[in-house]
Amino acid sequence: MRVLDRLREPLHVAARGRRDLDRDAGGRGPRREAAALSTAGRRGRDGDHGARHPAPQDRIGVSVSGARFADLLEQHRIDFSAGVPCSLIEDLIATLETHPRVPYVAAVREDVAVGLAAGAWLAGCRPAVLMQNSGLGTSLNALASLSLMYGLPALLLVTWRGYQGKDAPEHILMGDISPKLLTLCGIPHRVLSAASIEADLAWAIAEMEQRLQPVALLVPPGVVEMGRAHARAAGPPATRDGGGTPSPLAAVLEPRISRLVALGAALKPLGREPLVHANGYICRESFSLGDRPQNFYMIGSMGMASAIGLGLALARPHRRAVVFDGDGNLLMNLGILAQVGARQPANLVHCVFDNGVYGSTGNQASLSHQVRLDRLAAAAGYRTAVAVVAAGEVEAAVQAALGSEGPHFILVKVTREEAEAPRIPFTPAEIRDRFRASLLAG
Repeated sequence: MRVLDRLREPLHVAARGRRDLDRDAGGRGPRREAAALSTAGRRGRDGDHGARHPAPQDRIGVSVSGARFADLLEQHRIDFSAGVPCSLIEDLIATLETHPRVPYVAAVREDVAVGLAAGAWLAGCRPAVLMQNSGLGTSLNALASLSLMYGLPALLLVTWRGYQGKDAPEHILMGDISPKLLTLCGIPHRVLSAASIEADLAWAIAEMEQRLQPVALLVPPGVVEMGRAHARAAGPPATRDGGGTPSPLAAVLEPRISRLVALGAALKPLGREPLVHANGYICRESFSLGDRPQNFYMIGSMGMASAIGLGLALARPHRRAVVFDGDGNLLMNLGILAQVGARQPANLVHCVFDNGVYGSTGNQASLSHQVRLDRLAAAAGYRTAVAVVAAGEVEAAVQAALGSEGPHFILVKVTREEAEAPRIPFTPAEIRDRFRASLLAG
C-alpha cells in the first residue's frame, strides 16, 4: 500500500498501528521489532552517505539506557545539546537535563535547536541536536541555508516515528521519507542500534568533523529505554513572573532615523564583542559601516540570528553575545523570546531594528505596526526591554546593556529608508572561520 493511501485510512485502522507501537508487553509490535536492531546485522550502506537500513528481525534485543547514552555522548566530547522532545528518547533527555557536562537546552522549535547548535559550535563546542523526524521538515531550511551552507557540524539524533509504517497516521509519511530527506540534503546518516551504539557514534563524530557538516543517527523505537528517567523526576519546574518593564512610550513609536544611522550608533560601544546579524539589509548596511572578524553575517535562515546568538551566549557565558535582528526576522521566530526569558542568559544583548516592512522583498508591511515587540520581550522575561527612536538613545541603550546583567532587549524604531550597501563579499566558510577564530582567540 502506498504511503499516501495509508494517510487516508480511517483513524480507527491507523490507531491499531499506534497501539502496536505503544504496547510494552505481549506480542511483537513494531516497537519490539525495532528493538531487535540491537542484536542483529543490518543491510548495506546507501552510497557515500553511510545510511544503514534495518532488516526485520525475529528476536527482541536490548535497549540502551538514557544514562548510558549520555555517558557515551560525553565520551565523544559532545558538550552542548539542544532539541525538541520525543518520547522515544525521553530517558536520554531527562538525563541530559541535569547532566553537568552535556547541558541540554529545550528549544521551542527544531530549527531553533539547529541555530542554537550553530552558535555553540562557533563558540568552540561540539553540539548535538535532538528531534523527532517530524522536525526534519521544520528544520529543513536551517539545515540547508545555515548548517550545510556555512559548514557547521552537529550530531543530529533523529527519532524515527512511523518506522516500518506502523504508527499514528501523522507519522506515516514522514516515517517513510525521513532517510530520503537526509540523503537529498547530503546529510550522512545511519540507523542507530543499541548493540553498535559506540561504533555508530564514533562514525558520526568522525564524519561531522571531517566534513564540517551535520551528520544524523536515526533512532527507531526500542533502541533507547523509555519511561524510567522521568518517573524518577520530582517536583514541578521552576517558574518566574515575567521580566523587565517595557519603555513607557506611546503605543505608536514614531521613527526619526534611518536604520543605517541607528546601526552606526549601536556599533559604537561594541568594541570586540561578537555580533550576529540577521539576514537582509541589516547585514549589508552594517558591513558598509565597518567590517570586523567578530561579525557573523547571516545570508540565509531568516529568523535564526537570535537562536545563534543565544547559542553563543549559553556556550560562552563569560563573554557578551550581541544580536542585530529585524522585525520580520523576529516575528518569524517569536518563540525565541520565551526561550531567552526562560534561560536568562545574563550576557545576551538583543537589538531589533524595526522598520515595519520586509525591505529586501519589496517593502511589504510586517505585523510590527500592530505589535510592540519590546512589550512581548518584557512579558517573556527579558531583564530589561526598552524602545528607542533617536541615535543618542540607541548608543546609550547598547552601552547600558553591555555594562549590566541581562538578557536585554532593545527595540530600535527606524524609517524605511535603505542605504546603497554592497553585498557581503565573503563566502559562508570565510565568515564562519574568521568569526570562530575571533571567539576562540578570546
